[in-house]
Amino acid sequence: MYKAIIAILFALLLTGTARATGKGLTALPDKPIAPAFELKDAEGNLHRLADYKGQVIIVNFWATWCPPCRAEMPSMQRAWEQLREEGIMMLAIDVGEDEDAIFEFTASYPVEFPLLLDTESSVSEAWKVKGLPTTFIVDQWGRKVYRAVGGREWDAPDLMKKVRALKEVP
Repeated sequence: MYKAIIAILFALLLTGTARATGKGLTALPDKPIAPAFELKDAEGNLHRLADYKGQVIIVNFWATWCPPCRAEMPSMQRAWEQLREEGIMMLAIDVGEDEDAIFEFTASYPVEFPLLLDTESSVSEAWKVKGLPTTFIVDQWGRKVYRAVGGREWDAPDLMKKVRALKEVP
């Protein structure tokens, strides 16, 4: 619990400066393996990272109280509407909150991609998330190839092109 509180306070500091500005992605040259996880969504369905083996995955860490997280959600939904038919997965992992917070959030920000619950912040710690929102792009081999700290316009053509290009890499 203590670690979750520290993570939330740190994220609050970052939210004052992060905005959805259409910034790009930072390549991770060492391409670390994405830590495995098993998380439930707000309906109680279990999602495992291993369930998406062989797919490119956008993994977004966020919280309902985070202004840049809220600002980027509509663009994530627009990106999802394009990418889901292409076999690219999008997962948003809520850090430190419960089903009630997600339910309230989706009343104002409807999304169709899975919203997972990291209530103990253990997954965000394993993924080395330092602030919210933080997003990783995972390739079909389970490696983290890009990171984005702060809000983005996820349906921006340059971002979509980089994500789609990962499907074409042999």
